[in-house]
This record gives sequence, structure tokens and C-alpha cells, in this order.
Amino acid sequence: MKELLMQKAIEARKMAYAPYSQFMVGAAVLGIDGKIYTGCNIENASYGMTVCAERTAIFKMVSEGCLKFKALAVAGGGKEDSAPCLACRQVMTEFCESFDVPVYCNGPDGVIFEHTIKEICPYPFVSFEKSTV
Repeated sequence: MKELLMQKAIEARKMAYAPYSQFMVGAAVLGIDGKIYTGCNIENASYGMTVCAERTAIFKMVSEGCLKFKALAVAGGGKEDSAPCLACRQVMTEFCESFDVPVYCNGPDGVIFEHTIKEICPYPFVSFEKSTV
């Protein structure tokens, strides 16, 4: 599944709208419904309005009726290993099936690194209802 999700993230990266940074990112999320949802980063001249690939994919999943995911892949196109920003990590904690959900990140050499949400976001802001996840 890791390779399939990363391939979908790489394909989604081709759709990125990044005229300002030239940093194209794609993401793929495996919903608990078994469907894969993809997204890309979408920049705006007002940088604060930019949306990352991970949030685009997660919000797409939610907008299509699936509220939880069980794996996520992010494919950056830079010279460094890719990793979700802190805003994306926080959004992941809201919609992940558990904090042990794997997050796959690619490196420029094609190596796929695997982390859990718990590892990349050890102290998320959570509601009391979700604090037992």
C-alpha cells in the first residue's frame, strides 16, 4: 500500500499550482472507506491563503463523506526529504483513524520514509472527546 499511495501522491503533485515557490507537492490519503483521495498544494499571491497538498487531500476526503483515514503519503519535489508542515500535522490528528496511522514521506533519491502521526505530532491540540485516540 505504501508504494501505491506514494505513486498517487507523485501523480497528484503534477497538478500543483505553485507559481510563487515553484515547490510542487502531492498527497494521497487512504480513507477508512478504502478509497484513495489525492490533493496538491495550491498557492496564492497572499501566502497565508495557500493550502498544502495534505490538507487538500484530507478535506477532499471529508467533503466526499469519509471522516477518517488510515494512511497518508506526501510527495515533495525538492532536494530535501519531504515532511508535512505543522498545520497539516494538526489537521491529520483530527481525521486520522488513530495516532498510529502511518505517514509516508519521500526523499529526493526515491526512498520512502515511514513515520506515525504520533511521532510527527506528539502533542496535538485535541478535544476531550478525541483525547483517547
